[in-house]
Amino acid sequence: MFDVKQCLAECEEKMEMSVMHLEETLAQIRAGKANVHILDGIRVNSYGSQVPLNNVSAISTPDSRTIAIKPWDKSMFHVIEKAIIDSEVGIMPENNGEVIRLAIPALTEERRRALTKQCNKEAEESKMAIRNIRRDGIDKLKKAEKEGLSEDLRKDAENDLQKIHDKMVKQIEQLLEVKNKEIMTV
Repeated sequence: MFDVKQCLAECEEKMEMSVMHLEETLAQIRAGKANVHILDGIRVNSYGSQVPLNNVSAISTPDSRTIAIKPWDKSMFHVIEKAIIDSEVGIMPENNGEVIRLAIPALTEERRRALTKQCNKEAEESKMAIRNIRRDGIDKLKKAEKEGLSEDLRKDAENDLQKIHDKMVKQIEQLLEVKNKEIMTV
């Protein structure tokens, strides 16, 4: 027997994962303010294995335009600097022997617009993923109807699935609005 609640729960979980992915992606987009999450994608070689930067150093934001990286091992300074230079962060690190500093430059108007376009593109991809998940769920429900699920149950489940879809799209739009506002704030 087909379990409608389980089907809806699976779809909702997949949609939530899509929203979480968008959240992580937007956090890594530089918005003119110091944000430690722009370094999340950087991995460094530590004793023969690739580890995230935050596993070998303390990362903080002493002010709104600076990220400070304090390695726990002094021998990691060069490795961390090279990883930052080779990454897509696009900021030259400054090393004073104690702390590696990243000065976040102010964004130009043109760069702000490009970043909002990038954010909009990421949000649209998440919306497409959510629509695809909804479509797959509806397909499962229609297949289950052919195998004996009542039409009323299928329609109710489709309505519930649509409500979940609408809720997730609203979350995406809220995330996008907050990020765009953050980017466009001078």
